[in-house]
Amino acid sequence: MYAIVEIAGQQFKVAKDQKVFVHRLQEDEGKKVSFNNVLLIEDGKNITIGAPAIDGAAVQAKVVKHLKGDKVIVFKKKRRKGYRVKNGHRQYLTELHIEGIVAKGAKKAAAKKETAKAEAKPKAAAPKKAAPKAAPKVTAKKAAPKKAAPKKATPKAAAKTDLSSKTVAELKVMAKAKGITGISSMKKADLIKALS
Repeated sequence: MYAIVEIAGQQFKVAKDQKVFVHRLQEDEGKKVSFNNVLLIEDGKNITIGAPAIDGAAVQAKVVKHLKGDKVIVFKKKRRKGYRVKNGHRQYLTELHIEGIVAKGAKKAAAKKETAKAEAKPKAAAPKKAAPKAAPKVTAKKAAPKKAAPKKATPKAAAKTDLSSKTVAELKVMAKAKGITGISSMKKADLIKALS
């Protein structure tokens, strides 16, 4: 399922769990946003086209972070006149994580949200920020011990994949620790073979 939605004056084709970079939005990091200007929705065999937008459809997203894009060089020159100007430009961007596409019933919910925002939305946003931050930390801590357990078992296939992901400098340090000689002339493949 995908949708074509207008965000900050530009149209994007989005799907669930996709990351999208858009022009800078005024929302805070970690806050959830909803975009109601959905132009097209495709789910399986059905394609719904709006005129110009689909009533009741919305795309819900979460603001991951604000960042700056890659530098673009703007160079102006007029030949034979000695006129040259060089400028750089970095666009302010916002990274969005698309959480879902709602085909119907989104405008009613959006109207309720807007009235709630006017009353006390900043207070409700603070606990929401704390909950998503806590969840990734827990998953990261669980993932680290799982990776450490296979290293202790040291199956040869797992050890080779771990060594191939390391840099040559890291491999040389490991080889020195094991007491392998002649490592200065060895290439990465030779170091991996000597360590395994």
